[in-house]
Amino acid sequence: MSVRRISSGSRFEAEIGYSRAVVADGWVFVAGTTGFDYTTMEIADDPAAQAERAFDTIAAALAEAGASLGDVVQVRYILPDADDWPACWPVTRARLGTARPAATMIVAGLQDPRMKIEIEATARLPGRT
Repeated sequence: MSVRRISSGSRFEAEIGYSRAVVADGWVFVAGTTGFDYTTMEIADDPAAQAERAFDTIAAALAEAGASLGDVVQVRYILPDADDWPACWPVTRARLGTARPAATMIVAGLQDPRMKIEIEATARLPGRT
């Protein structure tokens, strides 16, 4: 089995020791992704804006792997504050409404108090059964 690692250029990847995504055996596993703009290391305060940015980063990793948000089969949302979750629903529906993956929302602390949401996704490469 071959394994390919994809980086978004986030300093967190190098400092912590992980890849943005790993492609293995027809699957794409995307690491928990927050709303940081990894080129500027800025993050919006709004949870929905953070979700949009996180999906942009996830979509870029999937594209590099040969997949898209339409190929996502499972997603996990992690939020420190459950009250922020409903504000993210329009974003999740717009980004994954066609794929409609299996989904879980978990309330847990995140690495940086500015982070309002973290999104982890698993996709199947197109043409794989």
